[in-house]
Amino acid sequence: MSNSFGYLDIILLAMIAGFIILRLRNILGRKTGHQDKVYSGFSDKKFDEFKEKIKTQTKKSETEFNLEQKKEFLKGAEIAYETIINSFAKGDKKSLKDLLTKEMRENFESAIEERNSKNIKSELTFIGIKSSVVEKFEKTANALFFTVKFVSEIITVKKDKDNKVIEGDPNKIKTVIDRWKFTKKTSSMSPNWYLAEIKNS
Repeated sequence: MSNSFGYLDIILLAMIAGFIILRLRNILGRKTGHQDKVYSGFSDKKFDEFKEKIKTQTKKSETEFNLEQKKEFLKGAEIAYETIINSFAKGDKKSLKDLLTKEMRENFESAIEERNSKNIKSELTFIGIKSSVVEKFEKTANALFFTVKFVSEIITVKKDKDNKVIEGDPNKIKTVIDRWKFTKKTSSMSPNWYLAEIKNS
C-alpha cells in the first residue's frame, strides 16, 4: 500500500512540475535559436545600402541647391550687382570692399585710381535688371561658385575735367549683358557671396 502511495506522489509531482514548466514557457517564451536576429529582414547588405544612400543624399545636398535657395541667391546677387556698378561709377571703394574678392577689389580700385588720375568723371543711372539666371554652379574642395547672367538697362556717361561728354549718351538707355561669377568658401558660415570674376559675354 505504501508503495502505491509513493508512485502516486511521484506521478502527481511530475504533473505539477509539467504544468509549471508549460506555464513558464507560455509566459517567458521559448528560445528558438534566432533571438540574435531581431530584425531578420534587415540584413547587413541592406544596412550597407542604406548607409550609402544616406551618404549620397548628404553629398548631394552639399553640392546642389533647390529652387527656393536659388531664388534667394539671385535676389542677393541682383542687389550686389546694382550696388557694385553704382559704387564703381561713384568711385566708392568702401562699399565695394565687402562685395568683392581680394583680387577683384584690387582690380576695381586700380581702375578707379586710373580714372581719377585722368580726371575722368563717370556717371551712371541704373534703370533696372530685366532678367537674371544662374548659368552654372561649381564646387571645389574649398569653395562654391555661381555664374549668373544679368541683363540690365543703364545710362552711362564719361566726362572729362571740363565736364564734356567723352563717352556714352545721357539720353540713351543701354541694354547690358554681364556674366558674373560669385564665390564663397565651403567652410564659411556667413551667407555672403563675393564677386570673383566678370566674364566676357
